[in-house]
Amino acid sequence: MLQTSPISPTLQPIPVKEAREPALPRGDLPWSRVVGEAEVMRLLEQAIVRVGAFDCPVLVTGETGCGKEEVARAIHASGSRASRPFVAVNCGAIVSTLAESQLFGHARGSFTGADASTAGAFRAADGGILFLDEIGEMPLDLQPKLLRALQQREVTPVGATRPIPVDVQVIAATNRDLAVEVAAGRFREDLFYRLNVIHLSIPPLRARRDDIPRFVAHFSRHFAAIYGLAVWQPDAATLSRFVDFAWPGNVRQLAQTIQRVAIFADQVEAILDETFAASPPDLRMPAAPRDIPAAVGAGPAPDAPAGAVPEASLPILQLDELRRLAVRQALAAAEGHRGRAALLLGVSPNTMTKLVADACPGEQAARGRPRKARGVKGARLG
Repeated sequence: MLQTSPISPTLQPIPVKEAREPALPRGDLPWSRVVGEAEVMRLLEQAIVRVGAFDCPVLVTGETGCGKEEVARAIHASGSRASRPFVAVNCGAIVSTLAESQLFGHARGSFTGADASTAGAFRAADGGILFLDEIGEMPLDLQPKLLRALQQREVTPVGATRPIPVDVQVIAATNRDLAVEVAAGRFREDLFYRLNVIHLSIPPLRARRDDIPRFVAHFSRHFAAIYGLAVWQPDAATLSRFVDFAWPGNVRQLAQTIQRVAIFADQVEAILDETFAASPPDLRMPAAPRDIPAAVGAGPAPDAPAGAVPEASLPILQLDELRRLAVRQALAAAEGHRGRAALLLGVSPNTMTKLVADACPGEQAARGRPRKARGVKGARLG
């Protein structure tokens, strides 16, 4: 699915009829990854090969766990920068006080603790590709500096007086709708258009259910080889459960489920029951819009801001209140488990913490600062 930015009226999407045949035979694609047999994935393959031949910014969008970084790495492998560095930066994990230094580097002595100069992500990726994951979570005050780096193709390290030229292709990824973020004032419009030259949209796994058996077989072989175990082969009924499930965590969640099955081969049924029970029934098979449940109660939620639309009164036309309603309903569906609620909403745990603070300030104050999710059982691998 290839879309283009409305920057120029002369820039047109690639016609579907032209995109039907991949630029290379599938066996000769210059990257090793499970791409699936669905038509939308074949079109995505063709777009990756084409984009890899051009040096321009790319915006990759899709739900969490659908493989945005894999697409970025495929573009790197298929292009002229394949032999050069691929540097990935998670913008959601950038420390605000060190964000500029992390991206652009700093000079020695530029601030307390700067005992040596650093290059930063842009210069580390010089000649190659810089992958900015979760670009929608980049601090607002850092966005104009990123915009300048993209426009001028140069960076000025913290504490330096002269800019340094860089040759970097930037690929950004997000699970947010950046147009909505721009309208809400959380993302700069000019940066959005600068990044959105080529837009590749990755469909969620539930939109290509025919590929699920292929992924199950692939990851079963993959983890069997890693752990030296027999390949797990589900029976027809079990495979049907995989196909019918909506996979809110997409390919990542499916892969991690197969990994758990490989490790705990004597507890397969318990693992699968836990996985398939982690989401409410309406997520397992998409429901018609009329079946979307409203929250119980005729008035606003106790923690809702003054003037909020009652949660039973749908549709809601206020975007901020609709977002708060989604957060509260996700928490209710996940029985208060923030990790599972984050999966339902398709956001990172850090973002979920911010959303809860906005949508349920009373709960936030009562519980205090949430503890970080712990590994193994608490992670639920999804």
